[in-house]
Amino acid sequence: MGSERIAVEIEGGVAHVELTRPDKFNAMDKEMFAAIGDTFQALGRDPQVRAILLSGRGKHFTAGLDLEYASRQFPKSDDPGRAAEARLRHIEWLQDAFGAVEAARPPVVAAIQGGCIGAGVDLASACDLRVAGADAFFQVAEVDVAITADLGTLQRLGYLIPQGVLRELTYTGRRMGAEEAARYGLVNEIAEDPVAAGMALARTIAAKSPLAVAGAKRSLNHSRGRPIEEGLRDVAVWNAATLVSADLNEAIRARLGKTEARFGPLDD
Repeated sequence: MGSERIAVEIEGGVAHVELTRPDKFNAMDKEMFAAIGDTFQALGRDPQVRAILLSGRGKHFTAGLDLEYASRQFPKSDDPGRAAEARLRHIEWLQDAFGAVEAARPPVVAAIQGGCIGAGVDLASACDLRVAGADAFFQVAEVDVAITADLGTLQRLGYLIPQGVLRELTYTGRRMGAEEAARYGLVNEIAEDPVAAGMALARTIAAKSPLAVAGAKRSLNHSRGRPIEEGLRDVAVWNAATLVSADLNEAIRARLGKTEARFGPLDD
């Protein structure tokens, strides 16, 4: 884990992942997409990691897709069919990078300052929670460069904000400030120091039963877009299998003894 594009520090069950391209406003090129996918796949399997904080160094969380990288990605081809197949595979590879964020076993808290633009909204939408600075803004900017947003915003953001607002942002490319984002529920908290506030939230999550938290995230992700009855059956099977864990006994012991519960790591 870790690269020129990503820095990772793990302490006390919390992994802090930073986008480390501040000179380019953390614009995402091929190396950054690869680093995001690889990092979150690895952290999702790490038994010591119970929560993840994602932030970006510098003035902005991320300016989104690096347009210089994008302009070089699809050279002209004499075979439009093969060219289309290559584009499809590349877009799916980009989607998988952010899918790794959503699929990671530990919850992911995004700490957002400044701009969260284009692919940044795709990335933030794949996180579980979002803490923003007062200067933060969100912009589904793909329409301004003649792209249909294709890395998750259109599929995920509608579960976080009203459909009408999502469509307006997508069709117009306007900026949505932190206060408006909080009003619609996209942002959980506006903080003077979003990284510190996000870290506090991640540490709170990391202190809980990792098995219970993993089960909750799994159930929430599984239930999205499915009938309530299907989600209920799925979580019933999960609890039938996991309620025999040591975490339940430890939680009850700590609650009755009015002490702090201490939970062991999950397996890889």
